[in-house]
Amino acid sequence: MSDNKEIAKQVIAAVGGNENIDSVAHCATRLRIMVKDESKIDKNEVEDIEKVKGAFYNSGQFQIIFGTGTVNKIYEEVIGLGASEGSTSQMKEESKKQGNVFQRMIRTFGDVFVPIIPVLVATGLFMGLRGLLTQEQVLAFFGMVPTDISPNFLLYTQVLTDTAFAFLPALVAWSSFKVFGGSPIIGIVLGLMLVNPALPNAYEVAGGTADPITMFGFIPVVGYQGTVLPAFIAGFVGAKLERFIRKYVPETLDLLITPFMTLLIMSILSLFAIGPVFHSLEEVVLDATVWLLGLPFGLAGLVIGALNQLIVVTGIHHLFNFLEIQLLANTGVNPYNGIITASVAAQGGASLAVAMKTKSKKLKALAYPSTLSAFLGITEPAVFGVNLRYVKPFLFALVGGGAGGFFGDLVGLEATGMSVTVIPGTLLYLNDQILLYILGNVIAIAVAFTLTYLFGYTDKMREETEARKDV
Repeated sequence: MSDNKEIAKQVIAAVGGNENIDSVAHCATRLRIMVKDESKIDKNEVEDIEKVKGAFYNSGQFQIIFGTGTVNKIYEEVIGLGASEGSTSQMKEESKKQGNVFQRMIRTFGDVFVPIIPVLVATGLFMGLRGLLTQEQVLAFFGMVPTDISPNFLLYTQVLTDTAFAFLPALVAWSSFKVFGGSPIIGIVLGLMLVNPALPNAYEVAGGTADPITMFGFIPVVGYQGTVLPAFIAGFVGAKLERFIRKYVPETLDLLITPFMTLLIMSILSLFAIGPVFHSLEEVVLDATVWLLGLPFGLAGLVIGALNQLIVVTGIHHLFNFLEIQLLANTGVNPYNGIITASVAAQGGASLAVAMKTKSKKLKALAYPSTLSAFLGITEPAVFGVNLRYVKPFLFALVGGGAGGFFGDLVGLEATGMSVTVIPGTLLYLNDQILLYILGNVIAIAVAFTLTYLFGYTDKMREETEARKDV
């Protein structure tokens, strides 16, 4: 087995040498290389390197999938061999120049929402644990009933589960300011203004227990708890405004005037214009999403489950983040998760079938870890390293995802959080749905595995694929 230093040497050589590398960075699973001349990359040579699970060119970057843990070590060796170190933010700046308008918009959307997902994941897990600890069956096991739970403990669990969504606009505005070049601290304060306790609470207004404030006789003003779009637009406009003001303010007065004017103007715009308009638009999007998920006979689950990983390959899957956040913030549950989980599990099932059927030790060494990665919620190694290489496993995995998504939609799976799937995702279904959740995953895996094993892969396909690469 090659050591990581040797693998790093092979990677550098396959992308055209250090002289063709502008900068190198990495994310959780991928080594991301900015190159000067794409034509100098030998993609086939890269894919033949040990530990490489797939490679592709996207968003102005050549991305090599190594998987979690491994990518960090390879990155260190690549940098140690003289490649230029680059930050992920620098790469984003370069990649912004790549792709059409729609692709750039989707990337920007992802840049805003991805950083806040970890706290929403944690919140979802807290909700799941809270549901578990307050279930009568669980309490009965310890000889307790719901009334035995301390009110103070319940209050503490409420703090854990409600804080992130109560102050969601602050998180979104902070991230938007950061992405669009403003001061994140101004973004936080602006976001907090949108949920100031002095304003009527959005949830209470929706429940009919409070009335909005009417400004200027016709503008209804409420707090924007749990909203996404108003904070996103406010962050975008606010960051651009801050940069505009800073251009014309003398440096000696910048500290006083720039934040003062930015917050003054943006508080007026956000509360009286952006908030009412985009909150109304957000409600339309939410209603459309709920309508889609409410289609009869599991149709939404069938379609989304089948197409999700295809959408992931295209790179526009960040749109789902917005919809999931919306659902959680406004309804407290996330029906998307169960459907999307099925699509993830199915890719693992197809990869497992390839691993068990092939006689190639090299492919087994790639497919088995890729399967495990998919079952832990990360599909890139399975998709790019195994299934897409032979096409049919990927297509049969889409069928499995559709079958599992259909079942999940049919039985009404509703997660308490987002962004964790398959095995880790079980913690989101401690709301009396865990058995249904597991069954949905089993269906997705079984369908994808069976179809791939019977019809989707042979070693002859592998030999033909390798022969094409050698041509």
